Amino acid sequence: MIFLYIGLPLIVAAVLPLVGKVSKKVLPDVLANGVFLFLFAYAVTGARPLLAGGALRQTFTWFGEPLGIQIAVDGFSLFLLTVIALVSACVGLYSISYMEHYGSKANYYALLLMMIVGMNGLVLVTDLFQIYIFMEVAAVASYALVAFGREHAELEAAFKYLMLSVVASAAVLLAIALLFGLTGSLSFAAVGEGLRRLDDKIAAGIASALFLLGFGLKAALVPFHAWLPDAHPSAPAPISAILSGLLIKVSGVYAMTRVFFHVFGLTPALSEVLMWLGAVSIVVAALLALAQKDMKRMLAYSSISQVGYVVLGLGIGTPLGIAGGLFHLLNHAVAKSLLFLNSGSVQQATGTRDLDEMGGLAKRMPITATTNLIGSLSISGVPPLGGFWSKLLIIMALVQARQPALAVIAVLASVLTLWYYLIIQRKAFFGKLNARWAEVKEAPFWMSAATVILAVLCLALGLFFSSVVSTWIQPAADGLAKGMGM
Repeated sequence: MIFLYIGLPLIVAAVLPLVGKVSKKVLPDVLANGVFLFLFAYAVTGARPLLAGGALRQTFTWFGEPLGIQIAVDGFSLFLLTVIALVSACVGLYSISYMEHYGSKANYYALLLMMIVGMNGLVLVTDLFQIYIFMEVAAVASYALVAFGREHAELEAAFKYLMLSVVASAAVLLAIALLFGLTGSLSFAAVGEGLRRLDDKIAAGIASALFLLGFGLKAALVPFHAWLPDAHPSAPAPISAILSGLLIKVSGVYAMTRVFFHVFGLTPALSEVLMWLGAVSIVVAALLALAQKDMKRMLAYSSISQVGYVVLGLGIGTPLGIAGGLFHLLNHAVAKSLLFLNSGSVQQATGTRDLDEMGGLAKRMPITATTNLIGSLSISGVPPLGGFWSKLLIIMALVQARQPALAVIAVLASVLTLWYYLIIQRKAFFGKLNARWAEVKEAPFWMSAATVILAVLCLALGLFFSSVVSTWIQPAADGLAKGMGM
């Protein structure tokens, strides 16, 4: 049944272009959203009991002969599968109305499902080369989706994204080739065991640096972030939500964490590098966000800053730090998806992303304004919303690990985050209504429904944080600490 996460979206993605010949809107909407909702329901209700006996594995055979392909799910990967399914389900609902004016819905959903195939596959595989394969599947689909509108800016952003992703992929592939040459294996456990037996610190250091470059580019950590502020704002809003809410975390943070924790082991030196990369990303991207006037571009820089918090938490390497990092990954996925979807609603209603041209939109778009405020407060770390608890866990873990300077940086950068989100609220939604927007209307039903669901989740993750941590975050942290055992 684990293969459903890959097989079901793959099959539907393959038939959607044909379905689009028969029905241009209704059937693509129903099929794609049916897949998203099924995968979310299965992750929440069906897959968890399967993990009672530890990591669950599935080996592929062909007429009884093993193919050497294995996928597995543990607490860490199930957590990511659930986050992917949750965000993609909300994005699917939003797309029903939003993609009406783009056309080619069947092709759009087919590409979106292929991106889900790539992310789900990356989360489930157990060896390095399969990580590379699924990372490329997700990346190729995302290039096409960034350029989906076919405007000049979108094509330029997609090209820049493609070029920097090629560098990332080449670095990851070189690291994999080096490790295969050293150990003769590709599976996480076998490569890790081979490296410990060889004890070749120089080769391990080169491979680590190449992985850090490749996955750092995918995660858009500073100084590998140049592609993200162009690519994410240029894409259609649902794709911006997927890119910022999911793809940089799965292709960047998840892959980096899985490899560094389960292949190399988190050494004190590596921990220090990850923590400082996270801290620099938090501060630099927050300052750059403050200087933006484009709403989506400001959100894009915010994504870089918040991923910095995730990497900072995971880099501490203690149980509390890992739990904080994973909880912030969840909070950021939900809140940032919400904020990008809201930016799409505003852009579709007004035709602009320039904050200086907006003003008073809360009077015409009350649902969008309210949900945007909830997402902004959550991501800024205002209690009792989810972002507050995850940042608190990270800061407590830093104090516990005797890293007071990094703890102070995390606190001060949170103030910067609140600052630029209040700028968005003030310029876009508060104050006197700009006369240009007198006829503006609230977003259509499905777009508003998706943002309301995500806003409610932001509240629920804060109000029920203890239950969320014990049910989802702790098993994920345990899975990361133990590995897949293979």
